[in-house]
Amino acid sequence: MSVITYREAVRAALSEEIERDKNVVLMGEEVAQFDGAYKVSEGLLEKFGPERIVDTPITEAGFIGCGIGASMLGVRPVMELMFWSFYSVAFDQILNNAANVRYMSGGLINCPIVIRGPANGGTNVGATHSHTPENVLANHPGIKVVVPATAADAKGLLKSAIRDNDPVMYLENTILYGEKGEVPDDEDFLIPLGLADVKREGTDLTIVTYGRCVLHSLAAAEQIAKEDGKSIEVVDLRSIRPLDIDTVLASVAKTHRVLIVEEQKPFASVGTQLSFMIQEEAFDELDAPITRVTTIDAPAIYSPPVETEQLPNIGRVVIAARAALKA
Repeated sequence: MSVITYREAVRAALSEEIERDKNVVLMGEEVAQFDGAYKVSEGLLEKFGPERIVDTPITEAGFIGCGIGASMLGVRPVMELMFWSFYSVAFDQILNNAANVRYMSGGLINCPIVIRGPANGGTNVGATHSHTPENVLANHPGIKVVVPATAADAKGLLKSAIRDNDPVMYLENTILYGEKGEVPDDEDFLIPLGLADVKREGTDLTIVTYGRCVLHSLAAAEQIAKEDGKSIEVVDLRSIRPLDIDTVLASVAKTHRVLIVEEQKPFASVGTQLSFMIQEEAFDELDAPITRVTTIDAPAIYSPPVETEQLPNIGRVVIAARAALKA
């Protein structure tokens, strides 16, 4: 077990899978000679050479389309987006072609591609570079969506995503790249897609969350335990699709109260779907309405102090959790 950063965990997963399988390649803008925009791929060009670590032109439609075509022929491309905001340039390639090819071919053609990169606000890069598109991606059958919160999850989920035969959208977070955590050294360390993780056990309230909001939720749960003596369970979805609703429902049956914390805007978000699924399957278990903490419904605000309050943060989660506990 090593203590490494989220960035190093992603790099380790890439390195191990490229070494393990000759069909795995990394492609994207600046991933080779520049070591990646966020230095995730640092050292990989020297280790594997330009046929496995491939710089692309600044054309998401072009290189994502190239990767999807290659994946249909047996390559396992890992495509890096500098920002997930730019996925919309390749919307047709991802959500029309990659999502549907196995269905349209009657199961004869797989599309084992991973598209990865950061999808988050909080870095003051403005509305055009701060999207969180997991809800849009998960709306398309055939697509899998993964949002790791910790270094260990980042490694285990990415390795599983690369080995998966379906297109997997892997959403990282630039603010998490420097976060450290214990990560197994085992090269066969895998976390199955579609398996949630109870990051903290509790009895009075369930917080369902994912991505960076897991850290906010854990910090809020700790603060409330110390100040209010209340026990909060934190469920990290890890995968948005497939969604592990069974783990969520088991927690709801224990605590009978639910707070959903997500960096999405509130309208038609992942939390919206999750709220419906909980009330559909566990309505009689609820002692209070389901509540949410989301990003405030406006384009990403450029002002650093205002954007901090626009996004979920520890203070907002504490306020919402206390309200849910009293409802």
